[in-house]
Amino acid sequence: MSDRKVIIIGSGPAGLTAALYTARANLKPLLIEGLEAGGQLMLTTMVENWPGFRDGIMGPDLMTEMKAQAERFGTDIIRGDVMSVDLRNRPFTIRLGDGKTMTADSLIIATGASARWLEIGSDRKLSGHGVSTCATCDGYFFRGKPIAVAGGGDSAMEEAIYLTRFATKVTVIHRRDSLRASKIMQDKAFANPKIEFIWDSEIADISDVARGEVTGIVVRNLKTGTLTQVPLDGVFIAIGHTPNTELFRGQIELDETGYIVTRDGSRTSVPGVFAAGDVQDHIYRQAVTAAGSGCMAAIDAERYLEGLSVAVEATDAAAYSTGPQA
Repeated sequence: MSDRKVIIIGSGPAGLTAALYTARANLKPLLIEGLEAGGQLMLTTMVENWPGFRDGIMGPDLMTEMKAQAERFGTDIIRGDVMSVDLRNRPFTIRLGDGKTMTADSLIIATGASARWLEIGSDRKLSGHGVSTCATCDGYFFRGKPIAVAGGGDSAMEEAIYLTRFATKVTVIHRRDSLRASKIMQDKAFANPKIEFIWDSEIADISDVARGEVTGIVVRNLKTGTLTQVPLDGVFIAIGHTPNTELFRGQIELDETGYIVTRDGSRTSVPGVFAAGDVQDHIYRQAVTAAGSGCMAAIDAERYLEGLSVAVEATDAAAYSTGPQA
């Protein structure tokens, strides 16, 4: 017999929405929030594109409210680092860093995807204070300001083009002398008069950590080693995301970039295992779409568990009818 009907791994918008819906369905879910509770919104300042908050809401405040709402309806939430998951045997087994293990009839994976950083120190320190990994989320805050985009792929060009709606100038910093983006995205970027390019270069530093805001970047030319100071007000890092799926590799179907493959809603290749949010979405990557997929995963899990219950009842009835007769 399992410890829980449903366990949710991850505490971003997808995980907490799944928790809310499964709790309201009387499934008494357990949510393991991980050591970095709240997901990427914990690194965001003002969120203005979450429905219902016309004046916006701070990212950490939104996650606090979502957590409290899930708990209000009966979600048990624990903090822990999941070390391993066994999806080959039923019930599914989850082992935490403290050695504790637990089992579940169904599992909702909402571990998200981590944005890749420049790893220069100042980028992480200024995250949410002029440095962002999401143009759709934060571009609005840079109206009338010059900004930079780091990257040269399709995502970087999409971000750069989108940001021209707000910024006075978008400077793309790329490590090569040509873009990796598709031809159509390159053509769009080159044709946009607001976009400029600095080739064969990387961002060596972002100023000014001491002031707690972005005032410029230091650009290093990779061929000459020359350092150049470029004044601007924002930096968008668009060098990709890494889905947090290492725990499930070899046990569940992943695509070529490591994202969980879902079909017919949130269903994965393992019956009883569902995925929601950025761990399976490499296209939209928005808080609201993550929450929507969390709702889908909860409903899919509820229906799966109902099917299990019916199957058990049918088995029990069959065993009773063929058992010893008085």
